[in-house]
Amino acid sequence: METQSTNDVERAAKLKAACEKIKQQVAKAIVGQDEVINQLLIAILARGHCLLQGVPGLAKTLMVRSLADAMHLNFHRIQFTPDLMPADITGTDLIQESPDTGHRNLVFEKGPIFTQMLLADEINRTPPKTQAALLEAMQEHAVTVGGKTYRLSEPFFVLATQNPIEQEGTYPLPEAQRDRFLFQVMVDYPSRDEESEIIDRTTSFLMGKPEPVVTGAEIIEFQETVRRVPLPEHVKQYVLDLVRSLRPREETRLSWVRQQVDWGPGPRAGQQLVLAGKARALLEGRTHVTLEDVRHLAPPVLRHRLVPTFGAQAEGIEPDDLIAKALAEIPMPKAKAL
Repeated sequence: METQSTNDVERAAKLKAACEKIKQQVAKAIVGQDEVINQLLIAILARGHCLLQGVPGLAKTLMVRSLADAMHLNFHRIQFTPDLMPADITGTDLIQESPDTGHRNLVFEKGPIFTQMLLADEINRTPPKTQAALLEAMQEHAVTVGGKTYRLSEPFFVLATQNPIEQEGTYPLPEAQRDRFLFQVMVDYPSRDEESEIIDRTTSFLMGKPEPVVTGAEIIEFQETVRRVPLPEHVKQYVLDLVRSLRPREETRLSWVRQQVDWGPGPRAGQQLVLAGKARALLEGRTHVTLEDVRHLAPPVLRHRLVPTFGAQAEGIEPDDLIAKALAEIPMPKAKAL
């Protein structure tokens, strides 16, 4: 294993302190939802995108905007609707006439995707063709229009909200689109005490506005720090065991997977589980990844990459149930003594 330098430890301490400041600022606008905010921070540090799912009215939009404010990032929000077109997201070439020469030229008019933090609000209310307009941007951090490629500003994140697919007027996200998201975060109702505080804040003058405490350049530096965290061999092997055991056509699958899983997680799942584990370790004040990091983050990393069979769905089995079952059955390897 690589020996970590004093600089790495200092960078890790700086990252943890900055994230604590971000949480304090976000708490001015958001009551509770600590685990959700933690997962959003982990996704950002791991240079990933996040899909938030929950019923309307749980402050998902306000949460994302508050994070952008605390990080001093450019922010755009797109309200996804059934009539939204791809050009409404990426931008389009417009014909403009020069007042001096009278010549007409194509000029690219940038769309709202040209930002640093993009909120794709209710992403599953628009058809798959428009959803797919985000694919290149999420993977390559670039947009191609009219044969020309335009780079996006760094850092760049897509934080999308999704209504439960049982609701009327929703389109399920294509598998390729879902796989681009590092996490699918489930946003639940607040507790009674939290809801009481929400009422107090939103019906008086108690609402605060987050102030910027870090910069985009610092976020990029923190992302590099995450990648410098060493990965113990036994943790890597556990990630491989977990991901591969949930593929129905894999020889090392668990005994029940073929009957209950129609489509399992691909290689990107393992990559992102490791990166998320590294980011969580730093947030916890550690400079190494543990099995607990992997087990804690397995549900948000894997739930949108698992497709239960029709029979499993008929029995009410959810992806989280399959993940929990796998975590209970896969043995945890022990670290080798140095």
